[in-house]
Amino acid sequence: MAHSEPVERHKIGRLGWLRAMVLGANDGILSTSSLLVGVIASNPSRNIVLVTGISGLIAGAMSMGAGEYVSVSSQSDSESAELHLEQQELLQDWDAEVNELTRIYMNRGLEKPLAREVATRLMEHNALEAHARDELNISELTAAKPFQAAIASALSFSLGGIVPVLVVLLVPLSMLHWVLSITSLIELAVLGVVGAKAGNAKPLRASLRVVCWGAATMAATSFIGKLFNAPIMD
Repeated sequence: MAHSEPVERHKIGRLGWLRAMVLGANDGILSTSSLLVGVIASNPSRNIVLVTGISGLIAGAMSMGAGEYVSVSSQSDSESAELHLEQQELLQDWDAEVNELTRIYMNRGLEKPLAREVATRLMEHNALEAHARDELNISELTAAKPFQAAIASALSFSLGGIVPVLVVLLVPLSMLHWVLSITSLIELAVLGVVGAKAGNAKPLRASLRVVCWGAATMAATSFIGKLFNAPIMD
């Protein structure tokens, strides 16, 4: 009977886009809901609350995407520079690079003859790839991808932030402050669990962390809004 290959369950390959998605969604929920809670606390009209929410959602998504693109592009540029430098070193002194890779494998537990053989074989196959992976810790799985990160961040921000805006549309203004706060905290808790599950982390700790920060942020913006309290104009 043929045996199937074991299925690997590690999540390292998805950590790049997962980080961007979770960060974007968390920012979308927290930024939009906190902004709206602060505005609602000042007793404006529903139209003002709605325009504020939509404006904050659009501006936040674009800012998140642009910021992530710039950040990851800088990382990508640094990786490209390191790879270029490594390529030059390979051209200038092949034997020194073989010795360097040999030492890396010896430090990982291989005897010197085996370590040198492995280094030689890998460099004969693809020298730059071997040094990128084992010396520079750059691989296809971990390489920076600016467009992927930017799109993931902007999209996830929008998906997270759209819920508070929908609450503004559907809930009476007199109940909006508390319904929006509770809904947003529930959304943050769910996001914390989903992110933890996807990354094989403990869901309770992740959920409590984002809920506590969310509650603190909304409390702060609500306090600021009350300082500028005005008559209700619904």
